[in-house]
Amino acid sequence: MIVLLGIVVFLYAFASVKNNVRNVTKPNISFLGENNLFITHETVSKLLIQNQDSIKNVPKETLDLNVLELALNSNPMIKSAEVYVAVNGTLNAEIKQKRPVARVNTNASYYIDDEGGFMPLSSNYTARVPLVTGYVEKNNLKHVFRVAQKVEADNFLKQHVVEIHQSVNGAIALRLRQCNFIVNLGSLKLLDKKINNLKAFYKKSLKEKTLDKYSKVNLQFDNQVVCTKT
Repeated sequence: MIVLLGIVVFLYAFASVKNNVRNVTKPNISFLGENNLFITHETVSKLLIQNQDSIKNVPKETLDLNVLELALNSNPMIKSAEVYVAVNGTLNAEIKQKRPVARVNTNASYYIDDEGGFMPLSSNYTARVPLVTGYVEKNNLKHVFRVAQKVEADNFLKQHVVEIHQSVNGAIALRLRQCNFIVNLGSLKLLDKKINNLKAFYKKSLKEKTLDKYSKVNLQFDNQVVCTKT
């Protein structure tokens, strides 16, 4: 019995040593969630190589997976990354990209991601999201982000809103697809109520075929939609 136990321990230790000295093969990179890639497989592979000299044919025990994960997570396109080595020596990197909800187009151009943070533009793919114009600071995106969230979550807004404009005083205005008028929301106070008023106005005007008769639609007043004709 003791001899058998000794053999089992020896075989386990031998297998562990053999597994540790197994060389790592070319990385297997997979993207979770979105099919549209803002960052390419090639870019991820380069990030892995740059931060571990050469990861191919490197013994597993010399590979610092934490360093590789930190390198990937520091990329502004990546929301999260998990790096691990399979038993057969394959290096796996699972990438979750950031997801844009709006695109700032002022003196600087970048996306706002779904957590309200900065995300650079991609040369690989352009997201179809509302433009953000006017007075926008990269370190203070909370107001335009809140509106962008509303737009993404609401089918009507997502279909029609093409631009979110923020003035110097923080007032918000919207531009709608194929409409010439500006929608003045003002502050974000009672935002849901203002959006419901906009929907009611749009539905009524569409039915009456008067959408092209207005230059401004003001929703800043409680329970009122004040329109300015062209």
